[in-house]
Order: sequence, then C-alpha cells, then structure tokens
Amino acid sequence: MFRIKDPVQECRELLQNYKCLIVIDGLQSTEDWDQIKAALAFQRDNRSRILVISYEESVATYCSKDNWWNVEGLEIDDALDLLIRTASTSRWSSWPSDPSPADIEQAKILLHKCGGLPQVIVAVGNFMAEGWSIDNDDNFMGTLETHPAFGSLRGLFDWVHSYFHSCEDLLKPCIFYLSIFPVNHKIRRSRLVRRWIAEGYSRDTKERTAEENAEESFLDLCKLNMIQVPGSTSLSYFMRMPLCQVNGFFREYIISRSMEENLVFELEGHCSVNSQHTGRHLTIGSTWDRDMSVYGSIDFSRLRSLTVFGEWESFFISDKMRIVRVLDLEDTSSVTDGDLEQMVKLLPRLKFLSLRGCKEITRLPDSFGALRQLQTLDIRHTSVVTLPASTTKLQKLQHIRAGTTVQLDDDTSIVDSLAPPQPETAVTSTLSMSRLRRAATLVLPELWTHRGRLLPDSHNGGVVVPRGIGKMTALHNISVIDVSVASGSAILEELKNLTQLRKLGVSGVKRENCKELCCAISDHAHLESLSLWLGTNQAGCLDAISPPPKKLESLKLYGQIDKLPPWIKLLSNLRKLKLRLTMIRQHEVDLLKDLTSLNILCLSFKEFEYGELRFRGGTSFRQLWVLEIACNSRLQSVTFGDHVMPRLEVLKIRCCNNVPTLNFSGLEKLQILREVLLKGSYDNKVEQDMRSQLGKHQNKPGFKVEPRSNSS
Repeated sequence: MFRIKDPVQECRELLQNYKCLIVIDGLQSTEDWDQIKAALAFQRDNRSRILVISYEESVATYCSKDNWWNVEGLEIDDALDLLIRTASTSRWSSWPSDPSPADIEQAKILLHKCGGLPQVIVAVGNFMAEGWSIDNDDNFMGTLETHPAFGSLRGLFDWVHSYFHSCEDLLKPCIFYLSIFPVNHKIRRSRLVRRWIAEGYSRDTKERTAEENAEESFLDLCKLNMIQVPGSTSLSYFMRMPLCQVNGFFREYIISRSMEENLVFELEGHCSVNSQHTGRHLTIGSTWDRDMSVYGSIDFSRLRSLTVFGEWESFFISDKMRIVRVLDLEDTSSVTDGDLEQMVKLLPRLKFLSLRGCKEITRLPDSFGALRQLQTLDIRHTSVVTLPASTTKLQKLQHIRAGTTVQLDDDTSIVDSLAPPQPETAVTSTLSMSRLRRAATLVLPELWTHRGRLLPDSHNGGVVVPRGIGKMTALHNISVIDVSVASGSAILEELKNLTQLRKLGVSGVKRENCKELCCAISDHAHLESLSLWLGTNQAGCLDAISPPPKKLESLKLYGQIDKLPPWIKLLSNLRKLKLRLTMIRQHEVDLLKDLTSLNILCLSFKEFEYGELRFRGGTSFRQLWVLEIACNSRLQSVTFGDHVMPRLEVLKIRCCNNVPTLNFSGLEKLQILREVLLKGSYDNKVEQDMRSQLGKHQNKPGFKVEPRSNSS
C-alpha cells in the first residue's frame, strides 16, 4: 500500500471490478462508518460485502439495522481446541502437543477466565507458545493488562475501561454485584433480579416497576455478554431462559477492581485476619476453611448482603449485621431450624431470604412475621410444608417460592415432575442429588403407570398456606400452594383478592375445589404465568375457566388428563406452554399451531394418538423457537410438514424407557434449525438416523448427544 499513491482510489477501483469481502475490525463510532462508506463510495447494490466488528451495539445497528448479530463466546470444548491449536504452533511452546487430563483441567480453569472470547484465548495461546506460562493463582487480569505480550488486547481493554467509566450509575452496581457468584456458577435469572431490587439497585419509576427496570438491566448485560446462558447458541432464544452465569473474563475484570468500589469481598481458601475484610456484600465460598477468628475480625457495620456457598456454620450470623437486606443460602448445607430462628431474630431488615435447597429446614418459626420488610421468600426444595399464620403479617411480601416439587433436570429441561417427589427417604440419604435425579428420570414411567403420582394424596408438593392469605395484596408471585387440604377451597376463594398476582402455582387440584380455582383464575387482569398439578381423572375440570387471563404468557399443566381445555386456543399472548398429560390427539396438536405468540412448546405424554406426532405445514407455529418432546416407546414417529415452524432454532428430544425406534421425517424442512439435543434412554438406531438426517440439512445444525442411560 505504501507504493500506491492513492490507496483509497485503488480500493474504489477494486470494489468496482471485483466481488470483495471487506472486514473492518474494531469500529468505534458511527462517524467512522460514515467516513469509510463515503471514501469507498460503497452502495448497497454493490456486489461486495462489508463485515463490521464492533464492541458497541449502537454502532452495529447503525451499520445495518437488519443484518447484525451478537457474537457469543465459545463453549469450553471449542475454546480448548482453539487454545491447543494456538499454543502448539511453536516448537518452543511449553504446552505439550498431547496434553494429559491434568493439563486439560488446568487449561479449562484458565479458559473459564477468558470468558469464551476468541481474541483473549488466542492471545493467551500465543503467550504460551512463546514459552510463558500463566499460573491460575496469579493475577490473571493484571497480567493481561500489563504484560507487553498482550498488546493485541489493548483495544479490548480500552473499550472495557471506557464502558465502565461511562456506565450509568444505576447499572454499575448491578455489574459489580455479579462477582458475588463463583465462576461457572449457574444463577437463576429471577434470583439475580430480585436481589438487585432488594439492594435498591432497581426501583419503581413513573414508567416502569422495579422488576421491569431490573429485567431491562439484565438484558443490557446479556447484550454485552457480561451475563451468558450456559451452552447457548442463539441469543434470541436463550435470553428468555431462567439460567445464566457471569462471563468469566468480565468477572475477573470486576474482581480486579471491586475493592476500589468497595462492594464485594470474598472468603475463599485460607484467609488471614485482615483489616481489608470489609464492604457491602460478603460471599463465603465453599473452599473457605471456616476460621472463626478470621470471621470475627470482619467489620459488618456496612454489610448489606451475605451469600454462602457450601457448608453453613452457626457463627456466620452476628448481631452486628442488623442492616443486612439480603441473605442468600441457596443449596447451603447444615442449616437448621435453630439457625433460622437466629436469622429472624438478628436480621430484622431482611428484604430477600432464600433457603432454597436447605433440606434440613422443616418449619418457619412463629416469629417469622417480624420480618416486616421482607419482599422475597424462597423456601423451595426445603422440608417446609406449611407456612405459619404469622406469614400474613408480611404486607410487603411480593414473592413466595415454596414447595417440594422438583424438576428432574435443570430449569431448562422439558421433564418437570408430574407431581412432587416424596419427602426425603432412605433412598435420598444414600444417593447424591444428581444420582437421585437420574434415578427419578429412569423410574418415572413406572411411577406414572402404576401410581399416577409421585406423592401420596396427603402431600402434593406444595405448601399449605394460612387463612388470611387474601389480605397480602402485594403478592405478585406465589407457588406452589397445596389446595388438597380441608381449607383448600377457602384458600382458593381468597385468591380472588390477590389482584396483583403475576405468577401462580397450585397443586392438589381436584373436582372438589376446581370450581373455586376456575373462579379465581377467570379473567384475571395481571396473571402472566400459571402452573397447575391435577389429581387423577380430572378431565374437564378446567373447562370452566372463562374467559382465561388475557395476559397469560406461560402455562404449565401436569396431571392424568387426556383432554386439553378448549380455552387454550384463546391465549393470544401465550409464549411458553408445557404439557405433561396422559394423552394428546392430533386435533389438539393442530389446535396449538394457531397460538400466534408461542415461542417455547414442551410436550410430554404417556400416550400419543396412533403413536405419532404430526406437525402439519402451512406456516403453522410461526413464532416457535424451541420444541421439546419427551418420548417413550409408544411414540413411533415425529413428522414435520412443509413450511412448518419457520423460526424453529432448537429441537430437544428426551427419550425414556429405552426407546427402540423413533423415526423423524421432515427435519430438512426446519430451515433455520441450529441445534438438536438428544438425551435419555434410547437405542443406537435413533441416534444414527437423526445424525444421518441432520448431515443432509442445509444449515448443518449442531447435534449434541448426552450419554445414553440404561432403562433398568
């Protein structure tokens, strides 16, 4: 180019005479784009194409309002492959050409800190290729920022520094708050959003509620890839799913600066007595040695939140924590009823309390009503089956998550429990939770066939709520409540007074109380999510819901019924539908295709009419992004017609009871299919047939197969 008198003119002539692909990396402003377009005299009807890479979404959308993508980080296997290929390019590399399992595990720890960013992975790989090594215990972010070998990352760090410097004051604490959670830790979206609200990081405005503002902040961080969805391949789909995790690169960046902001401090490994142990948010890691003397040296006077991972110790609660707003003990072990009484006594200003997964908790104390500021209570997957009468004193309580209903896989799974599992038994004491879930998945068909439910009638997986619940008019979310008890009908009557409800989950629905249930739900002004667990032989008991809630976006029906309520076709705003029922007929499948807003459809049935599922063509299921099907030996074929599901990106198939044959036809008609997941118990022929069909698909969608499980 230096030999060319006028390089711009030369480029113009090249564009006029040849079809070119031009890549502009690191575009920082719309002004730069305007100047480049003008200089190259580039027109839309030109045969050449320009690919622009920018850190700014506003710049990307300015360059092309339609054809732009949010580039996601690499998944760990792809990231490892890129690192190995890069680090092995030099004969002086310290990285072995055939790494051992131990080397790979160490590399993965390092890669998680790279956050799946190819630019960072390549820079680290080149660093290793020159014979350098990065210890996982070193200051990773400091090395990337200061070492001359990482000059290629200067543009990235310039953008990150600029973004954090100019970030809105309301969003910045939300970002630094992310470092509370360990690397790769899966976080429920609602958990994070409601914690932000309790901390005061998201508040009501004239235009929107605090929750709506928090959701907007969440989406902003998703667009920046600071928050990611594990295993995602399509942002348009996964941003609406409940599980997320903090991008490892941004987490390292936040940690390297968090003491400047004085927000989060963490106890991990072995810590010494240190005057720097102070801040607003304390997180106790699972590896911390639980040294009481270290804990006693901490200044709790400014503490606003306490988050514990791993084992609980009674000395974690102190009378010096009286302004703590958030106590999050999700999946913490060894928390007792006595510990809970101390929490209620010493933390009167709590706004967010999560005991989710603390199985040793069997009851809430009578003094529980003293937490008058409480907004969110999560006691899901504990042993609590009844809420105390004092709960009705909590007039600011908006969210109650309770009950022992368990999904047999993660929150994105299609196989939710038809009914809740039994309280802990000898089986649960000898199996790890992950093994228990796998076991439950395998025996589910037998439980369904011979027992019809996973719990005795006396305990339907929800919690029994006290009379007077109708006075708690601030409630937005309550699930799952058990109405199979004697007071169930009266409780359902009280639900009519909860006009602000957005989400409702009810178990123990039967003919004796379905009239009251239908009255409470019919024409509800704000209800957006409804989950119902029905007892045996309850066909038709939901037909009396008239009209159905106009704003309903999510509907989940579980039970031994073989007929869909006819009002489903009226749910014009329904985006998510999960059905786990006895039978589905073809005309009911055809009924679902006209749900114009439906994005996610999950089907799980004991019987399929004629042993088949047919999704007929004619541009049906126009907005469907995700289809999940639970298959058993009674399902023989799944057929997709012409022009069906034009926006389907993800297909998930779960097989149970060792499915011997399952024929798919028409997969090639799903034009933008990007990912297929096959899991469960199935014959090898099922995998081979699906792999063969996808190999011929024009998109070459990704095909993920989880190891097959035995059906015995």
